[in-house]
Amino acid sequence: MERYEFYCEKEDSGKRLDSFLSLVMEDISRNRIQRLISEGNVLSGGKVAEKSYKIKYGDVVSVIVPEAKEAEISAEDIALDVIYEDGDVIVINKPQGMVVHPAPGHYSGTLVNALMYRCKGELSGINGVTRPGIVHRIDRDTSGVIVAAKNDLAHNSLAAQLAEHSMTRVYKGIVYNSFKEEEGTVDAELGRSPRDRKKMAVLKQGGRRAVTHYRVMENLGKFAYAEFRLETGRTHQIRVHMSYIGHPLLGDRVYGPPKCPFNLKGQALHAEVLGFIHPKSNEYMEFSVPLPEYFTKLLDGKLLI
Repeated sequence: MERYEFYCEKEDSGKRLDSFLSLVMEDISRNRIQRLISEGNVLSGGKVAEKSYKIKYGDVVSVIVPEAKEAEISAEDIALDVIYEDGDVIVINKPQGMVVHPAPGHYSGTLVNALMYRCKGELSGINGVTRPGIVHRIDRDTSGVIVAAKNDLAHNSLAAQLAEHSMTRVYKGIVYNSFKEEEGTVDAELGRSPRDRKKMAVLKQGGRRAVTHYRVMENLGKFAYAEFRLETGRTHQIRVHMSYIGHPLLGDRVYGPPKCPFNLKGQALHAEVLGFIHPKSNEYMEFSVPLPEYFTKLLDGKLLI
């Protein structure tokens, strides 16, 4: 069993309970959240709350997530945009909205379900039955390039490169507020937020070092188009670091403004480039994928408001 607590900020006041939780618990589906509420696992002020309850500034919402039984993960015939594949690795261009691996509320439709069907059991087993082949992940609403391992040798090699920070990882994103400088680096420790355990935060102590290098591609009035190079790869790193310096990702309702001026499904963030040493040939390989359509439309002059 896991227990989470969320503090209601001023900007959250007036939201329905289920709507609020769907924003702060982004790894759990809306249906799963509604079931938790109906089963009495969500409390506000120590009392069982209804999904229609409108939260108030200062409310502390507690969510109890019962321990999940080991789920049986099924292979699913889901089309994948495969960039490269051999006997050791498979590189995919993941679309926005696809969850990487099964988790409570997301046991189907994930990248893992699709990989299990395509690779017919040829995936590394180091991360267990719910995450076969998965070496690293990108957020559900972040699109772009990701690599999976087909055997344990490949998995260990890729995992070591991640640990050594030797992989090339370049992202493009649209953030709020134009930059005064052309480039910079955010070097700030990240860890679980002490106020909201489902969120990450910059910590003065007790976190893990996280380094994000950014370069401004173009200032766009109230927004900016930027490139991010990861030196480390912490959970939500770019999203938290950019919010920390006053440039939250456009569409990021967890670390940025609760209302977005555009009809976006999530943060405008794209994993554009991934480079690594091939586990068997020891040759450096680098893959890049184009910006998704919604992203290019945003850049076609529509941000100048």
